[in-house]
Amino acid sequence: MTTTAALVCDGCGQNASPEHIARRLQRLEWTTRYRPVHINTLLLGAFSPQEEKDFLYAPGGDFHGEAVLLMDAVEISTAGKGAEAVHAEFQRAGFFLTHMLECPLGGDSGQGADGAAMLAQRLQPVATRIRRSLKPKRVVLISRALGPILEKILALELGCSVVLDNGKPFEFDGAAPGNSVTRLREALAAPAGD
Repeated sequence: MTTTAALVCDGCGQNASPEHIARRLQRLEWTTRYRPVHINTLLLGAFSPQEEKDFLYAPGGDFHGEAVLLMDAVEISTAGKGAEAVHAEFQRAGFFLTHMLECPLGGDSGQGADGAAMLAQRLQPVATRIRRSLKPKRVVLISRALGPILEKILALELGCSVVLDNGKPFEFDGAAPGNSVTRLREALAAPAGD
């Protein structure tokens, strides 16, 4: 009789199928390719997008959802450019996008609907990664789903400033993300560290 040990995903901390792990590793490969050596601005979302086409670092060439909102906010045009050129421009500008849970909420991972509890569990590993590995000049919270744990995030010693939208995360996952895009564009105009 054989027993199978449950795989734990290092991107979301949940028990995961081999398919979930494979999808996580693919996204990690895409992301790592465009990580700046020196990160000026770390854009931090709650959950990686469910659809590959919405994932900023996907190689497809079309940008949708969160990806197109971010390009608009950082004022990088995607018109007439391939995905690789857009990703390289984002990288050269010192931007890097990551998520508290680097896997989509739900879907093939079997994750429950209690997103806030899952995010709270990932606080320390994400904070450690930000301090020791990423070392950005500033962190911008881009998901309203981070609202329930905002005070805990602010209490962490990240080693850099945290940029908010009037005291709350920018709501790229909200009902009117265009307003957050405009306000984030204004916030990014200020030098990092202010």
